[in-house]
Amino acid sequence: MSALVTPPAGTAAPGSTPVAGTTVRTPRPDLRRPSFARLVGVEARKTFDTRAGLWLCASIVVLAVVASAAVVLFAPDEALTFETFASAIGIPMAIVLPVLAILSVTSEWSQRSGLGTFTMVPSRGRVIAAKAAVAAVVGVVSMLVAMGVGALGTVVGSALAGTDAVWDSSVSSLVGIVVANLLGMAVGFMLGVLLRSSPAAIVGYFVYSFVVPTLLMTLATFQDWWADLQPWLDFNYAQTSLFDGWPGGEAWAQIGVSSLPWLVLPLLVGLWTLRRSEVK
Repeated sequence: MSALVTPPAGTAAPGSTPVAGTTVRTPRPDLRRPSFARLVGVEARKTFDTRAGLWLCASIVVLAVVASAAVVLFAPDEALTFETFASAIGIPMAIVLPVLAILSVTSEWSQRSGLGTFTMVPSRGRVIAAKAAVAAVVGVVSMLVAMGVGALGTVVGSALAGTDAVWDSSVSSLVGIVVANLLGMAVGFMLGVLLRSSPAAIVGYFVYSFVVPTLLMTLATFQDWWADLQPWLDFNYAQTSLFDGWPGGEAWAQIGVSSLPWLVLPLLVGLWTLRRSEVK
């Protein structure tokens, strides 16, 4: 004896023709969440797809070339060393890279793309982590490109001056410069997460980079108690050891302690508010 299986009401039996008035249910698609590598790829494309991001990335190369050309044209022959070129290139890099990190976050709100982004990927923490990974990769690659341009400028400048090329920067000092720029990008990224507004975050970064250090240095000049505490509480001041070669244990401890009030705690607050804020 065989059993007769009757399909549920509103559906058509397999292999049969749907009857008028019935609903044919299609199989549910596979809705697996995208991998982190795919999120990183998407955020990388978003970084370069916008005009602001594209021109900021292009300006890194342009500024490196302009800085190298300025050193060749105006620096004396004895100053045509790799350290001179690296220092000249590092100044604009320290300004451009944090702005790029800021825009990678705030673009979701300034361009009103956050609703689509966080609808397709509801886990906001994964999206922010992907943005942070892209910012770090862009920062490292940009610094490598800048160092390549600086090396080329050293060779060309010494050849034009008729002197030998001077490579007076060690690998550890170059790595320290890269780490310092990555920390600067981390501060910009933190401001983007905390404020989620491009103008406010950019202004905040310039205040942090130029106004606050001046005020704290003035305070250290007249107050001995702050002069003793400044390496432990002033994140900008603590990072200066990264430009003088590879820091020692105490210098790393000062960088870590001073990062708590200036970087870590504000970033945690920003992540907490971002995950609970309404996206429009």
